[in-house]
Amino acid sequence: MSVELLTLLFFGCLLLFVLLGSPLAFVLGGVSVVFLYYEMGSIGFYLLASKMWETMQSPTLMAIPLFVYMAILLEKSGVANDLYDMMHQWWGGLRGGLAIGTVLICVIFAAMSGISGAAVVTMGTIALPKMLERGYDKKLALGAINAGGGWGILIPPSILMVLYSLLTEVSVGRLFAAGIGPGLTLFVLVSIYIGVRCWLQPELGPALPKEERTGWGPKLRSLRAVILPILIVTIVLGAIFGGFATPTEAAAIGVFGALVATTVNGQLSWKVIHETAIATLRLTALVMWILFAAHAFSAAYTALGAQSLISNLMEFIPGGKWGALLFMLTVLFLFGMVLDPVGIMLITLPVFLPVVRDAGFDPIWFGILFIIMMEVGYMTPPFGFNLFYLKGVAPPDVTMGDIYASVIPYVLVTLLGVLLMILFPGIVLFIPELLYG
Repeated sequence: MSVELLTLLFFGCLLLFVLLGSPLAFVLGGVSVVFLYYEMGSIGFYLLASKMWETMQSPTLMAIPLFVYMAILLEKSGVANDLYDMMHQWWGGLRGGLAIGTVLICVIFAAMSGISGAAVVTMGTIALPKMLERGYDKKLALGAINAGGGWGILIPPSILMVLYSLLTEVSVGRLFAAGIGPGLTLFVLVSIYIGVRCWLQPELGPALPKEERTGWGPKLRSLRAVILPILIVTIVLGAIFGGFATPTEAAAIGVFGALVATTVNGQLSWKVIHETAIATLRLTALVMWILFAAHAFSAAYTALGAQSLISNLMEFIPGGKWGALLFMLTVLFLFGMVLDPVGIMLITLPVFLPVVRDAGFDPIWFGILFIIMMEVGYMTPPFGFNLFYLKGVAPPDVTMGDIYASVIPYVLVTLLGVLLMILFPGIVLFIPELLYG
C-alpha cells in the first residue's frame, strides 16, 4: 500500500474516533499501535516499549507533577487577592489601569504556576467583578484576563515547555530562558493596546475618582504582597538559570515556596494538601498517557514513511522555508480552535520538526512560536479552554458571546507579537544565548 494511501487511512481513523468522542490520547495511542503492528510486526511493540522506558528514566519528567502541585497550591493560597489589592492602589488612578494591573498580575502568576487556567480562574473571580463595578467595558476586561491568563504556558516555568522538551529532546532550561523575552513583549504590547484604547475612549476604562485613590503610605505598605511571589519566582528560575539546580530540583523548591506562601496567608490545611495532591495525581496520570500516545504516534508515523511525504509536500508551498513556517503556524492556529494544546503537540510535532530542522530554524525559537500559538488556541473560539474557564467564574450577565467577541483584538495583538519574533529572533534567543552561550 502506498504511503499516500496509508497516510489518508491513518489520519482518517484518527478523525473518525475523535469525532465519536473518544479521548484523544487513547485514540492516538491505540490507532498508532495498530498501524505500527501492520507496518513492523511485533518488533514495533519492543521499539515502543524501549522508547517509553527511556522516557520514564528522564529526570525532567519528575518536574511535571511538582510544577502542577505548585500551581494548584498557589491558586488556593490567597496570594492573588493580595496582589490585586496592591495593583488596585498603584494602577487604579490611570485610565485602563485596573486592566493593565490585572494583566501584570497574570504575568506574575504565570511565572509562579506554569499552567494557563490558574490565572484565568483567579483573575476572573477577583478582578473581573471589580472592573465591571468600576464601569470598565465588559469586552476590554474579559479580553485582558483571557490574554494574560494564557501566558502561564509561555512565561517559565511551563508544563507545556517541559512536554515539548521531552518530545523534541531540546534543553528545557533553554526553553524556559527563551520564554522570558516573548512573555514580556506580549505584556508590553497588550498593555500598550489597553492604554491607547482607554486614552482614546476614556469610557472603556475610567480612572478611579481622586477621593478613592490612596496615598503613598498605603501604596508602599501594599508592596508587601509581591514579596512572596517574587521570592518564589527568583528562587525557582534563579536556581535553574544560575546552574544551581535542575528544573526538577527547582520545581521541588517551588513547591516548598508555595507551601510557605499558603501558610503565611493562613490557607494551609490538610484538606488543601489532600485536594491538591489528588488533582496533581490526575493530571500527572493524564500526562503519562499523553507521552505513551506521543511515542506510539511518532513510531507509527516514521514507520509509514509519512515524514518524507510531508517534507516533499512542503516543497510545493510557495515562499520556501518562510512559506513553510507560515503554513505550519496557520495549521497550529486552526487546530487551536478545535483541539487542546497537548493534542496538537502530539499530532503536529512529529510532522513539523523534521521540516523545521531541514529549513535551518532553531528548534528553541520554533518551540516558543509553537507555545504562543497554543496560547492563542487557549483563547480562540469555539473551544478555547480559557473561554470556558472564564465563563465558569464570570458574573451571570456575561454571555458566551461577550467572551467570544472580547478576544478578537487581543488575538490580533498576540499575532503581532509573533510577527515581531519572526522578524527579530533575538527577542526569543537573546536570553538563552546570554545564559547558556
